[in-house]
Amino acid sequence: MSSFAQTTPSNIEKRRRQARLFKRFCQVVTWSGVVLLAILLIHVSRQGLGWLDYDFLTSFPSRFPEKAGIKSALVGTVWLISFTALFSIPLGVSAALYLEEYARPSRIKSFIEINIANLAGVPSIVYGILGLAVFVRGFDLGRSVIAGALTMTLLVLPVIIIASREAIRAVPSTLRQAAFALGASRWQVTRDHVLPSALPGILTGVILAMSRTIGETAPLIMIGALTYVAFTPEGPMDSFTALPIQIFNWSSRHQEDFHALAAAGILVLLVVLFAMNGIAVFIRNRSQKGN
Repeated sequence: MSSFAQTTPSNIEKRRRQARLFKRFCQVVTWSGVVLLAILLIHVSRQGLGWLDYDFLTSFPSRFPEKAGIKSALVGTVWLISFTALFSIPLGVSAALYLEEYARPSRIKSFIEINIANLAGVPSIVYGILGLAVFVRGFDLGRSVIAGALTMTLLVLPVIIIASREAIRAVPSTLRQAAFALGASRWQVTRDHVLPSALPGILTGVILAMSRTIGETAPLIMIGALTYVAFTPEGPMDSFTALPIQIFNWSSRHQEDFHALAAAGILVLLVVLFAMNGIAVFIRNRSQKGN
């Protein structure tokens, strides 16, 4: 009788009203975020579009706004992202493959999994302090591109590992069993079947990780990335700056022209971010079609 009473027409209608209210609430929250983002983009575009030209992209920072550019920060960002991807993607994917395909259940594995999950929520400033102590001072790498890339690698590794593990876990176990039944080794199954099937999900995690890398400022400030650089890095041991650092530097000044330069830098940062994500999404879609 109690279960019958819970499914009366009045209860069903009440549940439907609650569902409609929750749907409206989600719509309001979603569109509020979209509207706020549109307002920010319009404001930044109005301020910065007038300063975007070829000279802005090919000039170095200057104390005079009309002569200032973003060349050193743009090149430094490309160096930083390239080395971060070079270090973090193989390490993150390899760790995920080991934990999912090779490691047997044990206390050590559980301990590693718990710590990876906790590290994903650690504030970025903590990684900056760690990078300063270990890479800048401990390994005596100084304020170099390699020190910044290694610090950013620590920051994004948990994200890549967690996303890659979820993608690998989503591969059907029947695919592994069929390969084993045909005589394939563990490595052959992982290389030829599991990894290609999980690649779209892995690339999604990589996109999220690299997007976080390109916008982080706190770790770079902690390791001593320069705010004024009148040269471009020519090697991994050179000093550097990055787009978030340069934008922060301009926005902290009192002159309105520098605020407009910061807005122009934000637009450049968004273009770089969209281009990088677009390439990654293209590769992901191609891999999905291939599967």
